[in-house]
Formats: sequence, C-alpha cells, structure tokens
Amino acid sequence: MKFGFGKRLIALAAAAALLCATACSKDDSGSSSQEDHSGNLLDELNSSRNELADVPEGEYYSRPFENPETDAQVVIEGTDFYVNGEKLWFNGANTPWDQWNDFGGGFRESFWDEHFAQLHDAGINSTRIWINCNGLIGVQINEDGSFSGVTNKHWQDLDKLFELAAKHKIYIMATLLSFDHFKTENSGSKNWVNMIKSSDNIDQFVEGYVIPFAKRYDGNDYLMSIDLMNEPDWVHENDDNAHLEWDVISNYFARAAAGIHENSDILVTVGIGTVKYNSDNLQQNVVSDEYLQSLSGNENSYLDFYSTHYYFWQNPWYGFPFNETPEKFGLVDEKPCVIGECAVTDESGVDIGTRYSSAYDNGWDGVFAWTSNGVDNCGGYTDLAPATDAMYEKIPELIFPLEQ
Repeated sequence: MKFGFGKRLIALAAAAALLCATACSKDDSGSSSQEDHSGNLLDELNSSRNELADVPEGEYYSRPFENPETDAQVVIEGTDFYVNGEKLWFNGANTPWDQWNDFGGGFRESFWDEHFAQLHDAGINSTRIWINCNGLIGVQINEDGSFSGVTNKHWQDLDKLFELAAKHKIYIMATLLSFDHFKTENSGSKNWVNMIKSSDNIDQFVEGYVIPFAKRYDGNDYLMSIDLMNEPDWVHENDDNAHLEWDVISNYFARAAAGIHENSDILVTVGIGTVKYNSDNLQQNVVSDEYLQSLSGNENSYLDFYSTHYYFWQNPWYGFPFNETPEKFGLVDEKPCVIGECAVTDESGVDIGTRYSSAYDNGWDGVFAWTSNGVDNCGGYTDLAPATDAMYEKIPELIFPLEQ
C-alpha cells in the first residue's frame, strides 16, 4: 500500500486543527460561500503589494519539473482523461481557499506546501482552488466594468502555488470567478456586474487577465484546467445576486474559453451548481458548444469537459449521480464528466468512500469533494483521506500513472 493511512491517524488530528480555515456558510441555494469577507481587503495591503503588475510579453512561468522528460500534461481522448499515454482518473478534492482571497492577499506558502504533501499522501491527485474568491483582491475592475489591472503580489503568489503543485504532483482546477463576485453584499459587485454585462468589458478582462493567466502557466502541466466560474446558477437565480440572464453570463464563458484555447493547451470547464443548467434534457445546457459559439461566433468557444456540482438537497429533483452514469444523470455523452463538488459528509447516509467508488464504476471521470481543509461544515481532511486512500488502493495506475 503506497499511502499508509493507518500510520497517519495521530498526525491527522493535529492536521485537522491546523488546516481548518475560517468557517463558511451555506446560502439558501446549498452552495458554499465565505461569511463576512466581502469588505474591501485591498485596504489591508500596503502599496507595494498592490502595485499593478507589468509583465512583458513572453516572460511567463516555466515548468518547475524535477524530470522535464516526463510529460505530465492532461489531455482528452474521447470521454477520458490521459497523461503521457496513460488513462487518468481524478481522485480529487476542493481546497478552495486557506485565508479567503489568498492570491494577492494572505497567501501562506507553508500551508499550501504542507497541504499538497498531505493530499498526495492520501492518494489525492487533484484539487480545485478558487483563484479569486470575490474579486476584491489581486484583479482590479473599475466601477464601469472596465479592466484596471492585476497586482504583482497576485502573480507572485500564484507562481509559488503552481510551483508547489508541480513539486507534489497535484493537478489544479483553477477557478477564476465565483457567484460571490456578483452578490449584492459584495462592495465590488457593481464593478463585476458592469464587466460581465458588456462584451467590450469582457474582452478587456480576457485580454488583460484570462489570457495572461493562461500564457503564464501554460508551461506548468499541473495546471490541469481553468474553471471559469463557481456556480453561476446563483448569479442567475438568487435574490441576493445580480439576476443576470444566461446569455449575459455565458457570453463571458464563450469569450474566455476562446481566449484560453487560442493561447494555451489548458483545459476549460465551468463549475455548474445544478445539473439542470448543464443539460438540455432537463432544462438548458448553458455551456454547450452550440450555445457558447452562438454567443461569440467563435469555434474556439467550448468547454473541454463538464464539471457539475451535487449536494444532497438536489436529490428530489435530479437524483443521486454516484449511482448513475453521467448520461443518465442528464449530461450528454460527448465529453469527460466529473463531479466538481460534493459534500464529504451529508445526510444521504452514503459514505464518501462508497460515493467515490460508485462514481468510478458508473463512468464518471473524477470526483472533487468539498473540502480537503475543512473550511465549512461539509467535512475535511480526516473525513476524506480514508476514501481517497481506498480509491488509490483500488485503481493506483489511474490515479498516479506516472509513478507506477
């Protein structure tokens, strides 16, 4: 057995206390969101940390591999993920934040270094991280929605994050925005609403941030994918949010996806909160190739794989995805499909280990449980590690194929 879980029990209790971040709450939608962090944290940083970055063309991040002959880039063949010619299954997690708005804010290198090592030790090969939690740190948008710039510290913190991901061989799903950006209680929400409502402003944001992000980290194979927004469903539905129509929201997805595809080999997805917005069979697939390309007129506007979220409150309407194939759950059998969020512990009565194993048996390409570091009441590392360790025992050649 590669990862001696039984030998780690004493360490895990201490790790749980160390890794538990400030608690977050569930909003009425059942989605996760940080509490009491919508104040303008930029004021807490000194001017040198907030100085807008000026990165000359071509000066992007280089891959920090110990063995550059090994190709760790994730590619897609049909409805499966592969790395270096070997099939890959994402035995994943969400490590959404440590300090909330980490990158350009309170980034702690020691946390990410230690936690990535823990993830690898528990058989976890991937995690989903919120690069911008609510848009108040790092990336700056003017009140009219035009793009202002990116702070040096944002890039510096991300450089270190992706260096550590490669060091510990943890694939990252990097989530660029969240519904939190558009919540009315967020002091910067007007800026972000004005950004996404204008094609010109979206293009500025894509040219000023999304494409530089993709170019800067394209050489690091452990940036597995870019998730364009966490749970845009609530930007569309919720009373405490912007109530934007899908053609407005998905116009950003279309233009950002095209920018990434035209400037990098990084995979693109969107963390849809409920499967009804990922399925024409249930309601509307707002991220289908056809829909995105109709908005942008660009054939490069498409997602590479689907990343649908699931929480038990959805069960009466959409069923239990772990016991069904992606197609039976409502997705089109044309792309790889992962469960991008699910609670580590919930009232379903089905333990997380069984859910991971059943998802694999039913043809899902990975599961990313919420969370690995206990940022809310859905469980943390001590709950998740036995499940992911068991999955490594079950399919080690699919989880760390480069190490076999």
